[in-house]
Amino acid sequence: MPNRSNQLLASLSTNDFDLLEPHLESVTLGIRKHLEKPNKRIDAAYFPESGFASVVAVQSSGKQVEVGLIGREGMTGMPIVLGNHRSPHATYIQAAGKGKCIPSTELRKATMTSQSLRDSLLKYVQAFNVQTTHTAISNAQSRMDVRLSRWLLMAHDRIGDDVLPLTHEFLALMLAVRRAGVTDALHALRKQGLISYQRGKITVRNRKGMERTAGEAYGTPEAEYRRLIG
Repeated sequence: MPNRSNQLLASLSTNDFDLLEPHLESVTLGIRKHLEKPNKRIDAAYFPESGFASVVAVQSSGKQVEVGLIGREGMTGMPIVLGNHRSPHATYIQAAGKGKCIPSTELRKATMTSQSLRDSLLKYVQAFNVQTTHTAISNAQSRMDVRLSRWLLMAHDRIGDDVLPLTHEFLALMLAVRRAGVTDALHALRKQGLISYQRGKITVRNRKGMERTAGEAYGTPEAEYRRLIG
């Protein structure tokens, strides 16, 4: 069986994976690479194997707010699975990695050929929608240290390494707060011995402690993913 480093691809039956495999191309996902642009036709879907992408809502003023993360657990190109061809959001790489991509035309053909493949990919769409809902809840109700802990845990899940290549400026953009707010929250987490950081890198020192800090803000989307996909 071909190596399936992407967890969503790995969850597919052999027959369903065989529909995709001839059209999957190995790609390098460089930082800031745009996978989808707002209101533009989506030409390909990506299945990350390392690193992760941010799905970002873009307002008419140009302000950006992250609404979701996609890593080795999932895929981009969800509008294709839903029978559409574009989204008002941007999706671009925030932590560099590798993955597989497939032309949207081939993905659409495969999902029309196999109902079980379409159902499997729709389960991921549901899990991702739960993630975006809980991002909205966290942004509206949680303290900054809780929001930051949740986001770092999500990044940690996808990178699979304790060292996260993240800057203060990037976190401020993703969490839609001022840089000073991120700095204060990072100081608080470091004081508790949960993380350490230097320029461009944050190291997770105590994951269990971060989970306690995040509390109910973290866990429900992850549990839904496990229930739906494994």
